[in-house]
Amino acid sequence: MFPIQRPRRLRSHPQLRRMVQENLLTTNDLIYPLFAVPGEGFAKEVKSMPGVYQLSIDKIVEEAKEVYDLGIPAIILFGIPADKDIDATGAWHDHGIVQLAATAVKEAVPDLIVMVDTCLCEYTSHGHCGYLQVGDLSGRVLNDPTLELLKKTAVSQAKAGADIIAPSGMMDGFVQAVRAGLDEAGFQDIPIMSYAAKYASAYYGPFRDAADSAPQFGDRRTYQMDPANGREALKEIELDMAEGADMLMVKPALAYMDIIWRVKQATQLPVAAYNVSGEYSMVKAAVLNGWVDEQRVVMETLLGFKRAGADLILTYHAKDAARWLNA
Repeated sequence: MFPIQRPRRLRSHPQLRRMVQENLLTTNDLIYPLFAVPGEGFAKEVKSMPGVYQLSIDKIVEEAKEVYDLGIPAIILFGIPADKDIDATGAWHDHGIVQLAATAVKEAVPDLIVMVDTCLCEYTSHGHCGYLQVGDLSGRVLNDPTLELLKKTAVSQAKAGADIIAPSGMMDGFVQAVRAGLDEAGFQDIPIMSYAAKYASAYYGPFRDAADSAPQFGDRRTYQMDPANGREALKEIELDMAEGADMLMVKPALAYMDIIWRVKQATQLPVAAYNVSGEYSMVKAAVLNGWVDEQRVVMETLLGFKRAGADLILTYHAKDAARWLNA
């Protein structure tokens, strides 16, 4: 007869629990998103995202220094231009807001990794992620003409000093187009983190306040993924790997831990999870109402992403998490 198994034996002491811990969250896992806007000395809190701000470039630099001092290795930059147009000029212009912010951060904190979001929705007057057919109000983006704009955007971002290009528009062939553009421009060593499995999610609402990027009509379901689909995510990552992606992202994270797990099992590339704005704001709302312990909930959630297979986590909680980890 076998003895009774007692898993609790390994939970009886804090040090013993540390010894057998299967997953570990560190500051090295974190990437902090920042929103750059024109101006100087400007910091405006995003109403739906307490603690998150739209920042002028001088304030972005201050944040970048703080992030680096906390031991967080990377930021990702999003931009809100002064003007928008149908050609998304602010996305690919050499003096675009993200380009200027990337240059300023790299000059001030050269060892901080600057990742840039390579998409068009923040820069188009209609809020969609590329060219639209004239008169089409469905939000159906023209795929191949959009690839040319993404290519131009990626090259201009690399010229500005970006360390990682992160295309997020979910266009077919977008990784291949960006890779070709970077290679042709002499940026063969710049890696691509593809938003490989990006779902048409309700969790993005607060982000659209922060980035001023809500579609003016239609929605993004013709290019972002159906939340009901899992196998399709594996097809998307297979294509992106074949096209030259160096890292893969799943977005959102909280309702898609099964996708993170399946992607991790299907690739040897690093896998990132984007802990998106709606996930952040739900926690903040519960904290403000006194319903949950913020530190415990945040750290448990981030550890859950690690357990699901994430190597990297993009999260608005990054600075707080780093402080808790460093305490």
